[in-house]
Amino acid sequence: MGALISLSIAIFSAASAAAVEIPAGTELQVRLKTKISSASSKVGDSVEAVLIAPAVAAPGATAAGTVLAVENKDGERAILELGFTQLSYSGTTGTGITAKVSAVDNARESVDETGRIMGILSSETMTAQIDKGLEKLSERAAKFSEILRAAKSMVLRQADTSITYDPGVELTLKLTKAVSWGGPTDSPQAAAPDASLRAIVLGQPFQTQTEKDLTPSDITNLMFVGSRDQVEAAFAGAGWTTASARNPESLLETIRAVAEHRGYKAAPMSILILDGRIPDMVFQKQNNTFAKRHHLRIWKRPGEWDGREVWVSSATHDTGIEFSQEHSTFIHRINPQIDEERQKAVSDLQFAGKVQRSHLVDRPVVPKRGRNATGDDLITDGKMAVLVLK
Repeated sequence: MGALISLSIAIFSAASAAAVEIPAGTELQVRLKTKISSASSKVGDSVEAVLIAPAVAAPGATAAGTVLAVENKDGERAILELGFTQLSYSGTTGTGITAKVSAVDNARESVDETGRIMGILSSETMTAQIDKGLEKLSERAAKFSEILRAAKSMVLRQADTSITYDPGVELTLKLTKAVSWGGPTDSPQAAAPDASLRAIVLGQPFQTQTEKDLTPSDITNLMFVGSRDQVEAAFAGAGWTTASARNPESLLETIRAVAEHRGYKAAPMSILILDGRIPDMVFQKQNNTFAKRHHLRIWKRPGEWDGREVWVSSATHDTGIEFSQEHSTFIHRINPQIDEERQKAVSDLQFAGKVQRSHLVDRPVVPKRGRNATGDDLITDGKMAVLVLK
């Protein structure tokens, strides 16, 4: 994570009266308020983003900047470069900063060392590889190749290789110079759990299983206290979407998304069970590629706490995709540091204003290292974040 300020549930408990020195190299997590595109943005266009996670400046601070460079030539990688020059809060004059983009969340594009966002080439997509295969086939079986080409054109589209990010896309900005920040630095603070809440947390199963063969898989790391409507409203307010059921239509759309190198925000998830039950709710957050997404499954649990329903979740971050011969399907690879995904969900719901209070409960029996059903490492402190919802 480099010089990333730890995005823990609580960093500061009160606004700071004195200026805070933010060192060069600090990374800030922001969400775009402005649409940007290599196909339409111009050098000098204004760009605005909002700070979404606790890190030095309080969430809600606004980062302002401009488009520094843009390229969108046929057959070449699209390029977008942004520079951010001001950090302000609640309409104040703001503080001058020098920051560049260091990452784009769940993007198919990459970011180079200078902060330029680098687009994909059409030749890197599966549709292009299919075209190459059909060209070779036409040398031996022209008629058959024509039939397959026509069928392919009915099912798949050529990938749009321009870089386009709508409002809501999340970026990581890296400060290239130290900044003296005099704005607010308060952030949500985790409360110590009482004995009754701790007992409920410790009574929950800590690992899910696959539906087919009961192979141990994801570790539970979140609990929500509130009604189903409150859970659904919280994730909707935080920009997460539900997943489609696994059926022929959704599986075909998944194949299209993979081949066309694009996102599918309602993509289905594999089924995991907890205490023999499938999830009651599933949510995900994508950008412009199916290969990467934040996602979690939620199960309703027996009993209540403080007269309210209890829900348990396992959250992981998909960071890549590959075809598994063993499973005869595409499978995602995940970030093994699953506590980061736990914190992502916490920060998103807090920023959306849907959290009444939060707790972080230690679970000594949870193993600190393990593997999920597809063989990915799971590394955790074993704690469960509990969010009491509004």
